[in-house]
Amino acid sequence: MPATPTLGNWIALITLGLIWGASFLGIAIALEGYAPVWVASGRIVIGALTLSVFAIAMGVRLPRGALVWGFALGMGVFSNALPFFLLGWSQQHVTSGFAGISMAAIPLFVIGFAHFLVPGEGLTRTKAGGFMLGLIGVGVLIGPGVMAASGSEFEAVARLGCLAAALSYAVGAILTRRCPEVHPIGFGMIALWSASAFMLPVALVTDGLPPIPDARPLLALLYLGLLPTGFATLLLVSVIRSAGPSFLSQVNYHVPVWSVLLGVIVLNEDLPGRFILALAIIIAGLMLARRPALSRRAALG
Repeated sequence: MPATPTLGNWIALITLGLIWGASFLGIAIALEGYAPVWVASGRIVIGALTLSVFAIAMGVRLPRGALVWGFALGMGVFSNALPFFLLGWSQQHVTSGFAGISMAAIPLFVIGFAHFLVPGEGLTRTKAGGFMLGLIGVGVLIGPGVMAASGSEFEAVARLGCLAAALSYAVGAILTRRCPEVHPIGFGMIALWSASAFMLPVALVTDGLPPIPDARPLLALLYLGLLPTGFATLLLVSVIRSAGPSFLSQVNYHVPVWSVLLGVIVLNEDLPGRFILALAIIIAGLMLARRPALSRRAALG
């Protein structure tokens, strides 16, 4: 059963939000030199190499057992390869606002799956209310025009693609939690190499060999592989294994917060007036969703 989240789990959650929030900057720069499918493939391969180096340095052996490898394969496909591919294609035909709000649906998919598939993660009215409040906060942060049409003839299919990516992330989180006890580095390494084996043929068939880019997009791709994919996979597996997928899914509510902050700090973008209100709503939703666990902890203390 998922344990009550520890201080370390909360620190990891915030760190993941910051890393994934900053990835929007990295993706924008990487796309200056690579096609979207190669941005996805490149970051997955670099992430796999990163975890492999960690595994060798720490003497971590690959986990044994067909069941563990099956779960790792599922995690690699559903948490990396498939959503990266779906979003890479879909974001060519939908507004960025729609893509952002569709990722905020991940917690809603997760709590639905977890209610039936993860012991101790049953859906309660309080938890559902907290997640819905967080979703409202994300909508306020993204602002009006989120459903505006892009004018692409493939927009309807692309919107379904964004929602399918959110659903894929949720399935990957549940698979990771249901896997038998295993070292997170070994598990994450198998997952990312499995995703690499899935994505590289797709990239080669659809776009051929990637061009030789300038230093700027290459450095951005290295960042995406090292932190948002490699290191983040290690944190992701650790948090899901210890605190559960519903707890981790809350990261999708504050990723937009970090992306807005970094846009203001790094790119000198204007700070939206609705930012403070959205931040307050998101924090309130997180507190409400975790209130049952906090209450149990206080009672036990």
